[in-house]
Amino acid sequence: MIVIGAGVAGLSAAIDLAGQGLAVTVLERAATVGGKLHQHSIGGAHIDAGPTVFTLRRVFDALFADAGTTLEQHLTLQKADVLARHAWDDGTALDLFADPARSADAIAAFAGPHEADAFRRFCARARAVHATLDQAFMHAADPSPLSLIRASGLSGLGQLWRIAPFSTLWSALGRSFADPRLRQLYARYATYSGSSPFLAPATLMLIADVEQQGVWLIDGGMQRLADALAGLALRRGAALRCNAHVAAVSVQASRANGVTLSTGEFLPADQVLVTADASALTAGLLGPAVAGAVPRQPRSGRSLSAVTWAIAGRASGFPLARHTVFFSPDYRREFDDILHHRRLPFDPTVYVCAQDRDAAGHRSTDGPERLFCLVNAPATGDRHRLTQAELAQCARTTFARLARCGLTIDRTEQTTVTTTPEIFARMFPGTGGALYGPAMHGTMAAFQRPRATTAIPGLYLAGGSTHPGPGVPMAALSGRMAAQRLLTDLASTSRSHTVAMPGGMSMRSAMTDSTASY
Repeated sequence: MIVIGAGVAGLSAAIDLAGQGLAVTVLERAATVGGKLHQHSIGGAHIDAGPTVFTLRRVFDALFADAGTTLEQHLTLQKADVLARHAWDDGTALDLFADPARSADAIAAFAGPHEADAFRRFCARARAVHATLDQAFMHAADPSPLSLIRASGLSGLGQLWRIAPFSTLWSALGRSFADPRLRQLYARYATYSGSSPFLAPATLMLIADVEQQGVWLIDGGMQRLADALAGLALRRGAALRCNAHVAAVSVQASRANGVTLSTGEFLPADQVLVTADASALTAGLLGPAVAGAVPRQPRSGRSLSAVTWAIAGRASGFPLARHTVFFSPDYRREFDDILHHRRLPFDPTVYVCAQDRDAAGHRSTDGPERLFCLVNAPATGDRHRLTQAELAQCARTTFARLARCGLTIDRTEQTTVTTTPEIFARMFPGTGGALYGPAMHGTMAAFQRPRATTAIPGLYLAGGSTHPGPGVPMAALSGRMAAQRLLTDLASTSRSHTVAMPGGMSMRSAMTDSTASY
């Protein structure tokens, strides 16, 4: 079989499939593995320029355990003490900690004891939402509102209603916190799925509980995770080809039967797993034969893109943590600019990842450091090329926002790599630069993402544009779900195939226990 894409989803699927004895070839159009996990090199410094936060470690613990090894044998990890630092124009700042008691104390000093109590209630609610959706939605291969109700049972219906499925995240936070800064802080979790907090469902508050379970730092950067997954896939027997651009998926007798590379080479396969964004399929970028394999997503439903700056420079004036967010004073206008006017925000919120800061946010040396700065942008990279004037204005407003909070970053053109929605659109074809697949806007959005199976037998999907959603651990789960479904389909036609169970279950127990775990 063939896996298209050596990102987290494709490599996770290849590990499971090769481990079950299938002949797996992973094809990657880029020169290196990782997909959205990628780095820029500036003067010898390697800077993560994609996902920078590693959460839900248990997803990868389970993947590596099922492959007969451990995560620690391949990666060096530190658990972050400071989850993130947050700053506003008025000079205030707030740290959230791995220890919720420390966070509550910090919030009490920041906004008063009533807001600390509100934080404790919010954490309990986020934990309940996560517990409700963990198995019934994120583990489920084909969830629906009805299946969620059935999984909850009569005793769980009250809890299911309390997760506020029909409220937006912003409105739910308005009922949770009186301080507008705290509402803004937790509203940012919507952007983890490339969505607006004014349109995304309140269920995204579960991300607060995900972070509370642990944010980890990977020694050497997030690219090391991709390298470890690729190495494990190879050891399990998979083959890997980089610089292999798939031009089309071939269909014969109404079934996927291989791929044709841009060089004209044809590679036959009984199954093809596509981990590119599903919009690449519907746009015909993988050939006309598979363009109708999944429903087309409207451009208006795209998630956020970004403008980013990878910098090897000196930061001064503000004590950066590993992850620091500098908030815009008008959050609603920021998302109106992006989603309604389809333009760069007038005054953006800025995320800075200081990649030489340790788990406590400290640096051991002075001098230039590796910085990654990001502002949200519309996913119009396939329709609008930002002019130099627009980019210059975006940089001015971005670094002025940092300066108003006290942070100065000394940088030059030689020490900065800028990435725009147009560049992301070229990196991830069919997306327009959208980085998270379809946006999570509306109650039903999460249920409308493509699943592992398609309308074409033998053609499967995985990745951040598919269920269960965007993000590094979700991509791994989607890859494992696709592998599970493929193996199940094989088992239905041949008793000789062993069915693998994705998640925390071992392959051995999978043969006698049909209950999958996260």
